[in-house]
Amino acid sequence: MKISLIIPVYNEEANLHQFLSIIDSLEFSIEKELIIIDDCSIDASNHILNEFPFRSAVVILRQPVNQGKGAAIRLGIEKATGDIIGVQDADFEYNPADIDQLILPIIANKADIVYGSRYKKSGEQVHRTYHYLVNRFLTLLSNLLSGLYLTDMETCYKFFKSEILQNIQLTSERFGFEPEITAKIARLKVRIHEYPISYYPRNYDQGKKITWKDGVAALWYIVYFNLIAHPSNYLRPSLDRKYIPVSKNWL
Repeated sequence: MKISLIIPVYNEEANLHQFLSIIDSLEFSIEKELIIIDDCSIDASNHILNEFPFRSAVVILRQPVNQGKGAAIRLGIEKATGDIIGVQDADFEYNPADIDQLILPIIANKADIVYGSRYKKSGEQVHRTYHYLVNRFLTLLSNLLSGLYLTDMETCYKFFKSEILQNIQLTSERFGFEPEITAKIARLKVRIHEYPISYYPRNYDQGKKITWKDGVAALWYIVYFNLIAHPSNYLRPSLDRKYIPVSKNWL
């Protein structure tokens, strides 16, 4: 088996070399490939990416114009060749050492999708009040409309069987991937697990990019993808029918 880690990068030159050193040297229970998408950085990020001496299998792509995290993730999903696909931010808010434990239920075929939660009890939780409250509110709204019970819908750490993720059409730009994919998998007959992870939030001086506008956009995404968008418009015919509820005829 193999995991494909999609890593969007935008203006991360300050810590990018250190981050690449960590993620490149990390060993998982299965083979890994790194799919790094430079979202048209205007600093030295692209130079660092192309000069770094990777030991891991790696694909480096550069967007011709800045399109947002969601667009970078879509491109990464298209290029991924792993049995499992996950997203990794190019910073130190999340600890890549948590990944191996998160993917074990998928490897053991006990889960189809795993979310890493910043809000389940763990020993290394640090939060900023504003972002904590917004994230909890968005998760609550998402739960109410999707029927899932998650503690952290907005988490970066989401891992999927590739046969599921690569057969769901995505449209959101910037940070809309989180509510969009959550709403869409909620319609499917899939096993979703959630486990605690460590989290070290950075501030805007350290390069954090999500803003209040993204929070407002997330509200619309939650409503639209849960209540308005129909699965027949975003599920590809190649999706294995075992993931479609018996009472539905979406494909």
